[in-house]
Amino acid sequence: MSPPVASAKLTLSCPLYAADFDPQNNGFLIVGGGGGEGRSGVGNKISLINTSRKHELSEVVEINLSRDEDSVTSLAIAKSSDISASVFAGINSSTAEQQAGRNEHLRSFRINYPPKRDRGTEGLKTLEGEAIESAPATQALGRVALFTPSSAAKKETYQRVLRLSSLIKDGNPRLGVIATGLAPAGEIVVFNAERDTPDQKDVRGRIQLAKGQEASDVDIIDTENEVYRVAYCTDYEVYLYDIPANSQETSREPRFLHETPFPDVFAASKGRPKFRSLRFLNPTLILLVQNQMNRTGVELLLLDISQTPSLANVILRKRLHKGIKSATSLSTAVLSPPTPTQNTQHVIAVAGQDISLTVLSLEHPPSRSASANLKFRTHILLRNVHPLQMSALAFSKFILPSVPTLAPPQYFKLASTSIGNTVVVHTFPLRPYPPSSKTQKSVTRYVLTLPSAGETAQMGFSVLVSVIVVAIFAFLMQAFIEIRGGTPEYLGAKSWLTQRVHDYIALPYMFENITVAAPVIPSQMPSVEDVKRKVPSLENVQEVLQDVKPKLEELQDQIHNPEEIKDTLQDSAQSIRDSIPSTEQIKHTFSLRSLLSHRLNPNTEDTVPGLPDEKSIM
Repeated sequence: MSPPVASAKLTLSCPLYAADFDPQNNGFLIVGGGGGEGRSGVGNKISLINTSRKHELSEVVEINLSRDEDSVTSLAIAKSSDISASVFAGINSSTAEQQAGRNEHLRSFRINYPPKRDRGTEGLKTLEGEAIESAPATQALGRVALFTPSSAAKKETYQRVLRLSSLIKDGNPRLGVIATGLAPAGEIVVFNAERDTPDQKDVRGRIQLAKGQEASDVDIIDTENEVYRVAYCTDYEVYLYDIPANSQETSREPRFLHETPFPDVFAASKGRPKFRSLRFLNPTLILLVQNQMNRTGVELLLLDISQTPSLANVILRKRLHKGIKSATSLSTAVLSPPTPTQNTQHVIAVAGQDISLTVLSLEHPPSRSASANLKFRTHILLRNVHPLQMSALAFSKFILPSVPTLAPPQYFKLASTSIGNTVVVHTFPLRPYPPSSKTQKSVTRYVLTLPSAGETAQMGFSVLVSVIVVAIFAFLMQAFIEIRGGTPEYLGAKSWLTQRVHDYIALPYMFENITVAAPVIPSQMPSVEDVKRKVPSLENVQEVLQDVKPKLEELQDQIHNPEEIKDTLQDSAQSIRDSIPSTEQIKHTFSLRSLLSHRLNPNTEDTVPGLPDEKSIM
């Protein structure tokens, strides 16, 4: 059973579409959204949320944006420090500017963090103890258009996706990638995110999709050989795009990785499942979320792209809970170990259309050859997280403490936003693995879900435990039967008992003085000569028949003379009639009996109806 998960909820004044944690401090969360252009009563804004308390959220900074422009559709924190953060956001220009061919969709802001609050005091104070009376100021840094201007009559293109590579401390730049939505032909742009105000000179790559195609999702990751990898998916296909870290080369073409297969020609439905989201787990593994046809479920796919330049292989699949008909958002986090020789645990969150959150884990070994043992493990299913559909998910970055033995309990967070103006933050406790003990000096790593052994080892362990249990049960049953005298003594169980217990429950062997005579079974078959002697010969049979023949003839003569038989039967019947007494004789006998009884006992009337009385006899 998973440990309890703390949660906190906050309702803002507008629908929310994007969220991101500060990578250096998980106590701050940036969210953005709004009602769009020209919608009275619902503004557009970016908010800084304080998430330092597990059961309480508070809005500490609010950036009110123009209502003449579009709402915030995507955002990410590019840089951060103890006092401020630089944020990129996707915000379309006004409709009039778009129709004029100017859509400065990529915006940048600097948000100043509030000073730390001194415990035991009221209000906000600086580190020197000086009180502050107002919220910290924010600053709009710049705006730029990196997408190719749309040639459509009605220009509706917006910045649908914004992703940044992880922070690198070895000197390589941090790159960003953005993708269009509602464009006549989709476009993906990779740019240098080191500057707070990027422009066209910072574009590192541009991918033009076919007409009518759009990128459902896109992600970027850096590799060990100074190459950035960009992966994106359309409804049915997955592509990979490599960019050198320190080169302005932009002529490379995307490489096709995977495609959803077409249905069988005899299938009733000709539709295909669609990809909704994707994320890099590492430079050779891509996680995909696929919505099944007709909203019949959600499936996770794990692609192995290590066999370059061949196609990717689907090495792992998992169907999510049947109540989730389609997915709306995806986020991942990595719980990195302190050394590269240890396993890495990836944490995955999927938002469903039923406003539920599914949190899973994937334990990945350092060796690529062990990929066959990978398994998705569901950690928890959170239901009814928001009042309306979720729009974005974001994990905080876990930073391993420098001295684990002295560190307090560790946590990491998952934020989710919805179009119902709500933001919810769940706080998950992490466990040290292997578990700390008195003899262990340091904790190896932290995990969300305790790793399990491989399937084969787990099955072997289960079989071994079952065999041990059965053996113990059989041993105890044999000992009990011996004590009660059901079997001869093989274990000597009676000698294990004390004299008092032995005299109370022990019984002698119940079959000790009983002998059973074994049946005598002939061990040899009779010979042919013995059989011949016992079987009568033909001459003996003929003699017997000669003796029987005269008797049969005599019986036949009697049967053929019926008059003689009739006379014999009449004589027998007459003899029977003569032996039966007449009615007068019977009546006279009963009269004598009654008279004798009356003489012996005068008070008794013993007469037989129909028989003569004493006077008539006398």
